[in-house]
Amino acid sequence: MRAETKRTERRGPVRRRPIPTLSEPEEFLHALESVGRGVRDPVAKLRFIRTSLSRYQALDRAVRAVPSAPLRRLLYRWLSLEGLHHLLDDTSSLGASPLRVNFATRVSLVLGRAAVVGLGLILGVSAGVAAYRYMRPPAAALLAAPRRVAATPPVLAPVVDPVSSIVEPTSAASLTSAGVTHAAIWLVEKGPQWELYSNGLRIDTGLTVKGTPRAFRVFDGEGTLDPRVYSAPVGLLFHTSESDVWPLEAAYNENLRGTSQGLLRYVQKNRLYHYVIDRFGRVFRVVAEESKANHAGNSVWANAGRVYLSLNHAFLGVSFETRWEGGKALPITQAQLAAGRNLSDYLRHRYQIAPEMCVTHGLTSVNPKKHLIGHHMDWARGFPFALFGLPDQYQRPAPSVALFGFDYDDDFLKVLDQPWPGVKAAEAELAREAARSRRDVEDVRYERQTAYDRWTLKQQSPDDTDKTSAPAATGAGSGAADQPGGGRSPEPAAGRAAASTSRPEGLQ
Repeated sequence: MRAETKRTERRGPVRRRPIPTLSEPEEFLHALESVGRGVRDPVAKLRFIRTSLSRYQALDRAVRAVPSAPLRRLLYRWLSLEGLHHLLDDTSSLGASPLRVNFATRVSLVLGRAAVVGLGLILGVSAGVAAYRYMRPPAAALLAAPRRVAATPPVLAPVVDPVSSIVEPTSAASLTSAGVTHAAIWLVEKGPQWELYSNGLRIDTGLTVKGTPRAFRVFDGEGTLDPRVYSAPVGLLFHTSESDVWPLEAAYNENLRGTSQGLLRYVQKNRLYHYVIDRFGRVFRVVAEESKANHAGNSVWANAGRVYLSLNHAFLGVSFETRWEGGKALPITQAQLAAGRNLSDYLRHRYQIAPEMCVTHGLTSVNPKKHLIGHHMDWARGFPFALFGLPDQYQRPAPSVALFGFDYDDDFLKVLDQPWPGVKAAEAELAREAARSRRDVEDVRYERQTAYDRWTLKQQSPDDTDKTSAPAATGAGSGAADQPGGGRSPEPAAGRAAASTSRPEGLQ
């Protein structure tokens, strides 16, 4: 035992002899010998060696130019297998007895031929792709829209806020009114996956899918739910996709196209918007116009004595492929601006949509649990209403504040610095109501928030008929009971005074 222990202790690390590198001729001979072992007939093996040597002399210069030794050995083995293939072919053509080779060699022959075919396919596809990219004409880069805007919108309230509205260029404003206007907009031509309209609008319909049929009801100014069920859209809601945005340059053309296609697939899968306008100004109809799209979520809007909640059903969703990024600069391209104007004109003409019912997502989105505005902020500032021939909705008293007493928090102010003018105008209405009723503003606000909770629950109830006399403090709207992401119904507020019986000034 001691001797064995001593011997074990004396042993050091095992030294491995380095594997000698083969010279180039030896590499070929090694491959030739490896393949030749599989030939059982001595005469056939001699013929195989002679044929391989003649092929080696012809191709050796090309193989020796390969810098990688493992790759050279692989090529030499392949050349040896090809020599064996030729020998097999010659034997069968002369009618001689079949050449006897072992199973491993036959597998090597098959794999060698398969590798040659696969390599040929890869090279062919690569060459085709390279030729396509070389021969395809480069796409000209589109210019981004101007960064600041000017021009007074056609319909303005007395309040003017330079932060909430961007300045529109006079050159772009003149384009919207120049030229011959159409008395009507009609379908000029239709193809398998596109439609062309008389105002120049072209809609790609290849991705269109159907969803839940549109069906919604509306509250009037007294809080009564209209028993009629509507199926035609009554408004437009403008969005930004908030997807990846690449520089609008020719060098990024493939990235721009790939990002747009990815966005369209995502919108189609989740049925998010009725229309998407990509950065090149192409208009895609994704969700059919007669179907609901999951674009609005918890939202509030009102016009002409009618109040709408959860606008998925009542409004058509139009999304621009871009990032809003606070709205201090116009985030859409000139092509998107022109296409968006044509699309809104077509939809307004087809469904007789009032200009006051064309609004942005950021102006309607609310958080029903906390009674806060600005749950989604896209286009909460900076939408070019004037260039779309629409009234400036930023100046209009916000229905969510005037009718339902919604507030905003510090997170809201981190994005906008200050609310848009319509929020201030609505808050002024709440203050006037509090002064008339000799109450605190917060009491008036709370009462209207409670009314919102009540009417939202009533809208979602299976039996939504008005069983009790409804206070005329606020109306709640119709629209989709279901919301993107399975939004929960808001919890009714309780424990304070009942809803006010006075009619809010915002409902006109």
